[in-house]
Amino acid sequence: MTHDMSMKIASWNVNSLNVRLPHVERWCVAARPDVLALQETKLEDAKFPREALEAFGYHCAFSGQKTYNGVAILSRLPVTDVLTDIPGLDDPQRRVLAATLGDVRVVNLYVVNGQSVGSEKFEYKLRWLSKVALFLAEEIRRHPRMIVLGDFNIAPDDRDVYDPAAWREQILCSTPEREALARLLDLGFSDSFRLFNTDAGHYSWWDYRQAAFRRNLGLRIDLILVGAALRAHCRAAGIDREPRTWERASDHTPVTLELDDGR
Repeated sequence: MTHDMSMKIASWNVNSLNVRLPHVERWCVAARPDVLALQETKLEDAKFPREALEAFGYHCAFSGQKTYNGVAILSRLPVTDVLTDIPGLDDPQRRVLAATLGDVRVVNLYVVNGQSVGSEKFEYKLRWLSKVALFLAEEIRRHPRMIVLGDFNIAPDDRDVYDPAAWREQILCSTPEREALARLLDLGFSDSFRLFNTDAGHYSWWDYRQAAFRRNLGLRIDLILVGAALRAHCRAAGIDREPRTWERASDHTPVTLELDDGR
């Protein structure tokens, strides 16, 4: 990000880029993000639609696998210093993608779901988050102008849950998960949405079942965390519910952050 440029950053779990590429194109035309981080692309790298997205004016970095997971960063600025594996995390699952865009370091995370509290996948989630925390501590030291975004699969607090009593200590809302997220924030990050909206009832994910979207039975689990060096440049943050209304929608909707061009 240079002196004369503001930046609109977005994150969206598209739940299959193969299915949702028309949604991504439609949303990019309307919302005009400078940076769009995608999760759950579910495409091996050879099948990533690079040409289609480059035609929309985006440079692309991606790390994918067949059927599951997969992360990508689309950027109007060139993408440099790309990292797809982090030190100490020997993991075949494609869940981490870091890149430098101008002078902003962006880390895209598709955090492990964890299945159920106490399960092996839950323990894996907590171990995974502890490795990511070590990585981010080093990254923010080297790149203070830093953003960490993605599908965190954790609702930060009860304001982010449509029925906190029903979800108490359940997966995505348990104390160990929230503490793991708090440790990431303690590295010097702020949850950008909460810089502008402090009230409850704003969600980024709604189950496909039980007419959850229509009834607004959601969770806010898609986050854009901003490092302290960029915090003063945050101008607006939000959740764009509209794509969740489209035919064949992802169960997640885009979350956004706008940075101003000051330093």
